Amino acid sequence: MPEGPEIRRAADALAAAVVGKPLVRAWFWTPTLQRHAKGLVGRTIEAITPHGKALLTRFDHDWTLYSHNQLYGVWKVAASGERPDTSRSLRVALETADRAILLYSASDVSMWRSDEIHAHPFLAKLGPDVLDPALDAATVAERLRDPRFKGRALSALLLDQGFLAGMGNYLRSEVLFEARLAPALRPANLSAAQIRGLAKALLDIPRRSYATRGIEPASGMRGDYLTDTPDGFRFRVFDREDQPCERCGSPIVREEHGMRRLYLCPHCQPPTPAN
Repeated sequence: MPEGPEIRRAADALAAAVVGKPLVRAWFWTPTLQRHAKGLVGRTIEAITPHGKALLTRFDHDWTLYSHNQLYGVWKVAASGERPDTSRSLRVALETADRAILLYSASDVSMWRSDEIHAHPFLAKLGPDVLDPALDAATVAERLRDPRFKGRALSALLLDQGFLAGMGNYLRSEVLFEARLAPALRPANLSAAQIRGLAKALLDIPRRSYATRGIEPASGMRGDYLTDTPDGFRFRVFDREDQPCERCGSPIVREEHGMRRLYLCPHCQPPTPAN
């Protein structure tokens, strides 16, 4: 499943194609949603924004389309009137005079009054979006000390969208490596300095991935080295089992946590907290 940075880049691409331009056609695959289609013609999309792994498409008549890709959904951009050659099932089509945004294979789609969208059952359970520019490390550190979260193993907590929305599996591995923390540790075990370091990594790693991942490197490096600048995102542990740790040279190991793979350096991420 795409993680927060990938969802946000998808939102950027969709917004660049259609935001601010009048819709000439709208189509939904269910009768419940299709009743909104006629009212969308002539309207404009004001914004397409993610919250965690959901996308919110806000129209200028105070309605918002909620969509969550889950495992199989995907948005595509095409010329107006055209449809990509795909075996996927079309769920939503929103078209301006020149561009179309098309949602395939998703099932979690609904229309909400814009001033009520926060009450959506999924959105209501989410924590702050890890890519929200307004979120700062002090607020993340406070959440790590919160009684709801401080007693939970980091391996599970970092995937809990109620803690921070937009985190996912590759980000979990990379954040823990950056913070030099083992996945079985709990915030309650950590020193104040470790809490600050983890809070910083929880913001820095997703934001670096969003800003640079997917950019083709000028040096022609392989796919997990996604920029050739020092500040660019690349996999330092994720999917690098048995390769040497760049810090200490120890082999990266793969473990299963919560039925999902996690990669770490056992030397740099010891299982007991520092004094």
